[in-house]
Amino acid sequence: MANEELIYRITRAIYDRLGAAADETTVEQLVTDIYRAVEPAIGKNGSGPSTPAQARATFADSAAQEGSANRIVISVFGVDHPGIVAGVAEILSEAQCSIIDINQTVVQEKFAMVIIANAARAQLSVADLKNRLRSEGEKLGVHIYAQREDLFNAMHRI
Repeated sequence: MANEELIYRITRAIYDRLGAAADETTVEQLVTDIYRAVEPAIGKNGSGPSTPAQARATFADSAAQEGSANRIVISVFGVDHPGIVAGVAEILSEAQCSIIDINQTVVQEKFAMVIIANAARAQLSVADLKNRLRSEGEKLGVHIYAQREDLFNAMHRI
């Protein structure tokens, strides 16, 4: 079973158990913990790697294909006004995160933006960074959602 499929199944099982209203942060943490616990044992083909080095290589290969745990997908939605991009970029800069890709649009005064950020050198945990972004979103009057890229990719297959 491919690692993306495993993440999808774990995510689906957690949502089935906790319900659709489950806290996104809790689900993300549970999926991460479970995935990290089982992935080295089952490997890429389900047969299991024979050495720890093969387990690490299998994980690295699958991460490259499925998205990285070091990259964050940030979505921003709200009514357009000056300072939204600057506010989000400032939080990322302060945390030592690089913007890899950014796309924003305004449709009838509605603002939407998606950022892919590299958090490999981040000075904050992903959970802390998500809290800072949400707090900044409240100040800016927009909704900001952030999630690790690998979990974002797996969870959006649901």
